[in-house]
Amino acid sequence: MSVQVDHIRKTFGQYTALEDVSLTVKSGQLTALLGPSGSGKTTLLRIIAGLEYADEGSGRIQFHGEDVTDVAAGKRKVGFVFQHYALFRHMSVFENIAFGLRVRGHRERPSKSEIADRVHKLLKLVQLESHAERLPNQLSGGQRQRVALARALAVEPKVLLLDEPFGALDAKVRKELRRWLREFHDEINLTTIFVTHDQEEALEIADEVVIMNQAKIEQIGTPQEVYDQPASPFVYQFLGNVNVLRAQSLVGAGIDEPRASALESDGNIYVRPHDIEVVPFVPGAQGLTAVVRYIHAAGPQARLSLEQVQSREPVEVEIARSELDSLQLKHGDLVSLRLRQGRSFTGDYTI
Repeated sequence: MSVQVDHIRKTFGQYTALEDVSLTVKSGQLTALLGPSGSGKTTLLRIIAGLEYADEGSGRIQFHGEDVTDVAAGKRKVGFVFQHYALFRHMSVFENIAFGLRVRGHRERPSKSEIADRVHKLLKLVQLESHAERLPNQLSGGQRQRVALARALAVEPKVLLLDEPFGALDAKVRKELRRWLREFHDEINLTTIFVTHDQEEALEIADEVVIMNQAKIEQIGTPQEVYDQPASPFVYQFLGNVNVLRAQSLVGAGIDEPRASALESDGNIYVRPHDIEVVPFVPGAQGLTAVVRYIHAAGPQARLSLEQVQSREPVEVEIARSELDSLQLKHGDLVSLRLRQGRSFTGDYTI
């Protein structure tokens, strides 16, 4: 079931939450809406679900070519999973999952045996078969989120929508659950859209990432495309650490003249910490001269905080621990920095 959003605008009084937003999600795809707080991603998700409506006359929502713009949420056949689970505390896991089926009208409601059969299949799918009679407060956060997911799937939705599904969980559980969600999605192959502000989460599990900022879409692409080919300074800086250097710093930085000239278009160079090579300082040699200010050696990668001698600009660099050991660096050492690649931008970056 494909989802198409055409020219949606949404305002709350004087505040614009979405401005002329268009998006197509292919059938069976796992798509992440990624952006900072206030970028419009949750509002967009709620409009797709039918929990909010776009400004009158601003656009339309289609499910597989069918216009559902004015269709009520209960009739769109969408499964919605909230950040804080929204489970019924007095109901067992089984009854929580069955709830959406039991409250259907008489003609649409499955029989008791059909409901039981569907719930047991879902419990097996989310790996909670032995927890059917437990109450929500007897489950871990990750287990509650899987119950919420099973409840959303019980009504056999056409589209699955998740709003910050792992936001209430600790870091370790989040990592485990997002890997599980990727495998789970591959098994059910249901069109899924999830909202997150966690860049690592989106890049790890999504087929496609939609990056939002200030009510608009900045870029749409695969995780590799948006990371390796960011369409704007915002995307570059939002997806991981980045150094913003003045173009004049390029002189002698190891980038050939044609590339250096092209990078000077907006006066700034954007370069990721792992795209900078650190070599011992030799007077007159190629590279930016910098002073080592801090060395953070915990973990598999060493992070260096440096300061350019000429401009006094700070520079962050990531190198392998083995490389740090071979350089034998210490606070106050002079080094030369060479840029493996850099990027600059011109024009309007929204799409």
